[in-house]
Amino acid sequence: MRYSAFILFLFFTLTACNKEQKEAKKTPKPVVKKETPVKKFGFVLNDFKVVNDTIKSGDTFGKLLSNQGYSAADIHKITESIRDTFDLRDIRIGKPYVFLKDKKAPNGVKAFIYEPDNLSYYVVDLRDSIAKVNKTVKPITIKRRTIAAEIEGSLAETLGKAGASPAMVQELADIYAWSIDFFKIQKGDKFAVTVREKYIDGTVYAGVEQIEAAFFEYKGKKIYAFPFKQNPDAKRFDYFDEDGKVLKSMFLKAPLKFSHITSRFSPRRFHPVQMRWKAHNGTDYAAPTGTPIMSTANGTVIQAGYTSGNGNYVKVKHNGTYTTQYLHMSKILVRNGQHVSQGQTIGLVGSTGLATGPHVCYRFWKNGVQVDALKQSLPSSEPMAAKHLPEFKKQAEPLKKELDDIANKTFNP
Repeated sequence: MRYSAFILFLFFTLTACNKEQKEAKKTPKPVVKKETPVKKFGFVLNDFKVVNDTIKSGDTFGKLLSNQGYSAADIHKITESIRDTFDLRDIRIGKPYVFLKDKKAPNGVKAFIYEPDNLSYYVVDLRDSIAKVNKTVKPITIKRRTIAAEIEGSLAETLGKAGASPAMVQELADIYAWSIDFFKIQKGDKFAVTVREKYIDGTVYAGVEQIEAAFFEYKGKKIYAFPFKQNPDAKRFDYFDEDGKVLKSMFLKAPLKFSHITSRFSPRRFHPVQMRWKAHNGTDYAAPTGTPIMSTANGTVIQAGYTSGNGNYVKVKHNGTYTTQYLHMSKILVRNGQHVSQGQTIGLVGSTGLATGPHVCYRFWKNGVQVDALKQSLPSSEPMAAKHLPEFKKQAEPLKKELDDIANKTFNP
């Protein structure tokens, strides 16, 4: 009996041990996940304590290092070693910077990174006894696309819905400033634009490289725009229509880039301040206080001052035929006798003088008589030389076909 009991005890003990061993084999070992390395600025950031911040008022490179525990002697040594490759005076308020610090030593700064813009950064390497600095320009890629859309609301709203940037809105406004009054575009007007855009590292948007081609269907007519340099040494392109006619005119269509007309030229208008009927010899463009007011053409300032009715105003003589005037400014930015260029900011929108709100009253003289600026047929700038037409058309025709094909697919599916 005792022997049998011993055998049974041994059997059950071995069975239990085997079961425990099998269960132990089934239990998976915990998997330790490797930390994904984060690479930036030429470093693996996981290896450091990363401190991100922005330059504040009163910050200097020396002050930032002092805050990290560096002595005046050390700071002087570092700045002397890098001053030939990094102008420390270029550090600006609001720009981002990074300190890479030793994880184990609280004050052990290994590198300082400063980003003056989206396209570049400086690395001040502090790991050796002699500091070194290196500037890196991020790689830029160009992406090309064509957008075709029908106006809904403003140009900015329509382009925004199509995924375009504010920079593209500004570019188009500049190209068509002489031929389209963007205060008059209406729902149903159409446009198409082929654009080359810049991206940092292929993903971060960095602005418009160039508008390659565009058209606006405005007041029932398509106005095309194609860039071309008549002088290869010119810094900027001029834009021409499909026949080589320059879009640029002697006068801009309006003294503001974006706003809306609140009152037109009229021989009889009820004045909102004087509360009586009188002639309104100008066009009122409403805009927020401080909005830049542009001279609509090259010329010379013949008056810049203040009257109780006009408020702060500027008057510009363009030639023997044309003169313009800009009223109710919050601030005048030019002086009598100064030459001004087309598109130059000459003042800021305000509500000085007889005005109920911020706007600019734009007045226009032709041969000494005040006329409606919106109804004038104004002279163009220098046309394209005949010798350039064959080359221009060779460039423009395939771009025009591409625009038209995409527009047809969009508007006539």
